[in-house]
Amino acid sequence: MSNQMWGGRFSSAPDAIMEEINASIGFDYRFAAQDIRGSKAHVAMLAARGIVGAEDAEAITRGLDQVAREIETGEFTFSRALEDIHMNVEARLADIIGPSAGRLHTARSRNDQVALDFRLWVRDAIDQIEQQLRSLQRAMAEKARENAGAVMPGFTHMQSAQPVTFGHHLLAYVEMLGRDRGRFADARKRLNECPLGAAALAGTSFPIDREMTAKALEFDRPTANSIDSVSDRDFVMETLAAASICAVHLSRLAEEIVLWVTPQFGFVTLSDKFTTGSSIMPQKRNPDAAELVRGKSGRVFGALMGILTVMKGLPLAYSKDMQEDKEGTFDALHALSLCIAATEGMVRDMIPSTERMKSSAGAGFATATDLADWLVRALGLPFRQAHHVTGSLVRIASEQGTGLEDLSLAQMQSVEPRITTEVFSVLGVDQSVRSRTSYGGTSPANVIAQADRWLAALAS
Repeated sequence: MSNQMWGGRFSSAPDAIMEEINASIGFDYRFAAQDIRGSKAHVAMLAARGIVGAEDAEAITRGLDQVAREIETGEFTFSRALEDIHMNVEARLADIIGPSAGRLHTARSRNDQVALDFRLWVRDAIDQIEQQLRSLQRAMAEKARENAGAVMPGFTHMQSAQPVTFGHHLLAYVEMLGRDRGRFADARKRLNECPLGAAALAGTSFPIDREMTAKALEFDRPTANSIDSVSDRDFVMETLAAASICAVHLSRLAEEIVLWVTPQFGFVTLSDKFTTGSSIMPQKRNPDAAELVRGKSGRVFGALMGILTVMKGLPLAYSKDMQEDKEGTFDALHALSLCIAATEGMVRDMIPSTERMKSSAGAGFATATDLADWLVRALGLPFRQAHHVTGSLVRIASEQGTGLEDLSLAQMQSVEPRITTEVFSVLGVDQSVRSRTSYGGTSPANVIAQADRWLAALAS
């Protein structure tokens, strides 16, 4: 038997392999709530325009509500033979209310229907991710404020560079996540146009009111071109691009956590909540949550590359290739949501080892730049000359296995005779971070101010 929902043109059933490759109900059932919401808005508009009678519209709406309840409670039986969520909902609606169910699809195609459902689903996903990112930023800003004066080494090239504070380091990620939220907000703004009413690709001859359905579904406006309406998946690509950049940021922090919890660094500890043990080595405490956040970024990147590849060669308008837009998106945004939640958990759980951080902060001649800056300020040396003098002093300290602060005044004066004892006041890591008072710098006062700014913004 052919599919009775669309099979008038067909006299035989599809091959089993055709059914296997064609069916999407195995994943697009996730659209159920969005599909029913869109259908209710559509039938309300049809009734308001006199295209469908009020009695039929009321029956359809009641039937859709029953279908929604059955899906929510797990009573609904999904059929692969009906291909997708749209046909499954409509078939069950027909079981409930009879032939009137067939009026629901007036002035509508599965092309604009799936475009609508997917926009609604992605919009809901963005809203959830936005709230999660805000919560993660809040956790980081709170932890940053608590550790505004906790000195740690700052790195470039994974080599000790200059002392910073743990709070300042965390606020760097707060800034990244703020940009991530901005990208998701931009994607949401651009997707917030309603494709319903574009029908298959050319619009419809029925006197529909697309403004009404757009408003009912909380879109800013209807889409302006019916061909673009059904063939556009920019909103998926843009959302996955934002998700990919966000996943990069989460992965970078995860990598740092993996390093920080090693005995070699020992900068933070994680509790049993976010670590696991080894089946053979009883001493191990593995940062598996961080490692999985780092690893799951690949899923997000893969989904973006997948949809870009699907869309790159498609002529207008709709092609079945576009069915491949969903599974990767579902998986990627679920993975990202899980990673955000795990990262917030780790941030709230981690305990910084402030003494270990501080002792590491002075390693590798991390206050060399402070010495060079002092030579410029106190002695009036051009910075390049001060850089050369400092480099010479670093070489002397390195050869004798000491820090810059351990050099004698005589040793310093052997390189630059005008150096005075005042120089030792800038060679401590605490003095170093306190001196970085330029806007955006690592001084504890700056960190407190920036953390408070973020916490106030996130509370609004």
